[in-house]
Amino acid sequence: MINFKTIIRIIGILLLLETVMLLACSAISYYYNDEALLDFWKSAGITAGVGLLMAIAGKGGEKQLTRRDGYVLVSFAWVAFSLFGMLPFYISGYVPDITNAFFETMSGFTSTGATVLDNIESLPHGLLFWRGMTQWIGGLGIIMFTIAVLPIFGVSGLQVFAAEASGPTHDKVHPRIGITAKWIWSIYTSLTLILVVLLMLGGMNWFDSVCHAFATTGTGGFSTKQASVAYYNSPYIEYVISVFMFISGINFTLLLLFVNRKFKKVIDNAELKWYFWSVADRKSVV
Repeated sequence: MINFKTIIRIIGILLLLETVMLLACSAISYYYNDEALLDFWKSAGITAGVGLLMAIAGKGGEKQLTRRDGYVLVSFAWVAFSLFGMLPFYISGYVPDITNAFFETMSGFTSTGATVLDNIESLPHGLLFWRGMTQWIGGLGIIMFTIAVLPIFGVSGLQVFAAEASGPTHDKVHPRIGITAKWIWSIYTSLTLILVVLLMLGGMNWFDSVCHAFATTGTGGFSTKQASVAYYNSPYIEYVISVFMFISGINFTLLLLFVNRKFKKVIDNAELKWYFWSVADRKSVV
C-alpha cells in the first residue's frame, strides 16, 4: 500500500517552503518597486493555505517511506510545485494562458530551459528572479532540499533520495542521508555564490549576476536578457559560465565524494568519464 497520508503531508510542507520562496521574490519586487509585488503576495497566500491544509490532513501517517512511496512523492511533488509556482506568471498577466504559465514553470523546475516568452526584458524584476529561482531549486532537486528537512518531522528520506538521485552514483556517502543532502546543498550553494562574485567582477550588476548564476548552476539557461549572455559581448563572462556549467553538469554526489577526498571513486566513475569525453569530443567538433 502507498502511504498517501505521509506523502500528502510532505507535499504540504513543500508548498509551505515554496511560499517562503515566493515571499523572497516579493522582496525583490518591493526593492525594485515593480508591479508584481501584489501578485506574489496573492500567490504566496494561496500556496500557504493549500500547503497548511495538506500538512494538517496528512498527520498520523507512517514515518517510514517505501521505495514506491518515494517514486510517488517525487512525481507528485514536481507537479504540485509547478502548479503553484506558475501562479505569479498567471496572476500578473505576463503569461495569461494557464498552459503556457505551467509550461514555463515546469521548464524551470526541471531545468529544461525551454521558454514560451519572446520579450523577456519586459518582465518585472520579481518575476525574472522567480523564473531564475525555479531552475536553481530544480537544478539540484526540490526533493533533495526536502530530504534535508524530513528528519525534523521524523520521516526517513532514504527512499526519496533513491527515487530522486540521477545516474548510477547515489552511494550513501554518509550513514545519515539527511546530512548527505545538506552537504550536497552546501556545495551547490557555494558554487552559486562563487559564480555570482565572478560574474560581478566581469561587469554584471548584482541582479543579473544572481539570476545567471541560478541559470548556470541549475543548468537551465534562463537569462534576464532576450539575447542571453551574448547581450554582454564579453568573452570573460562566456568562459566563466561555460566552466561552471560543466562543473554543474557533474553528478553532485561525485562532487561530494571529491570534497570528502575520495578521489579514486571519482576518477574511476564511468558516468564522469563519459560526460567528460562527450563534452571534449563536442568541443573538438566545434
